[in-house]
Amino acid sequence: MMRGSLAELEAVLAVSSRGGFRVAARELGISSSSLSQQIATLEARMGVRLFNRSTRSVVLSAAGEQFVASVGPALEAIRNAVENVDEHRAEATGTLRINTSVGATRMILAPLILEYMRRNPQMSVEIVTEGALVDVNAKGFDAGIRIREAVPPDMVVVPIGDSVRPAIVGSVEYFRQHGKPQVPADLQNHECIRARMASGTLYRWEFEKRGKSFMLDVPGKLTLDDSDLMLRAAREGAGLAYLNEWQVLEDVVAGRLEQVLADWTPPYPGLCLYYPGRRNIPAKLRRFVDLIRDVRRGSHIETLPEG
Repeated sequence: MMRGSLAELEAVLAVSSRGGFRVAARELGISSSSLSQQIATLEARMGVRLFNRSTRSVVLSAAGEQFVASVGPALEAIRNAVENVDEHRAEATGTLRINTSVGATRMILAPLILEYMRRNPQMSVEIVTEGALVDVNAKGFDAGIRIREAVPPDMVVVPIGDSVRPAIVGSVEYFRQHGKPQVPADLQNHECIRARMASGTLYRWEFEKRGKSFMLDVPGKLTLDDSDLMLRAAREGAGLAYLNEWQVLEDVVAGRLEQVLADWTPPYPGLCLYYPGRRNIPAKLRRFVDLIRDVRRGSHIETLPEG
């Protein structure tokens, strides 16, 4: 049997956190006498005193401390559940603004962005592509999309695609002139196309074999911050590029590029949506998050590296 209404439970927690009836009543938007009556009614129903009252203070009794410790988390869960329902019911309006990379946009445009607009015809969507990582909150974006390792800390992360397997590729002409590396250490004698990450750092090529993983700061005269440009440079014989299998597949099959060190390149986490952590998120973003989860349940999204 329910032994206290939600209003009475809220009253107990408010007095406990505020240390007095007057401040707690103001927070709840009721009179001090009404608040006092709610708590007295609950105490009478439970047959135990929750607060020790004096003219100078109001403090929890031992029973009150135990009660608050048990009820507090449960009441918070109820609040969150109600808020989540409200978010789903709320009408999504305005413009959903997302900051991402060129490569990521190609991957998400049809399965996510266009589908989102079909489901929410009243919404507008603005996608801004940048090579550099920006503060999405400070720049007025609702969210960002990047590979997992580029996401700033303290962000809520929603995975979009599965893991990505990289591929080190070079042109046939490049390998004719320079030979093929047999182990990662051989890369020190090769021209590598270096990648500037969205965070501003240079990407260190990652390797793994027989359970041992390591990274290499490879040599190279050419540094780019766009994966399409790296792919084009590799086709033209400028050096070796560290991309991913999805992006280079067509060129490898056509014989324009050849892959090396395939048994040394481990998969890495793919793209994800991220946004600042907060209790409530706008309905427009909530619906996009729901769409991502729907798509992931229904199909696999191939992911691109940062571009």
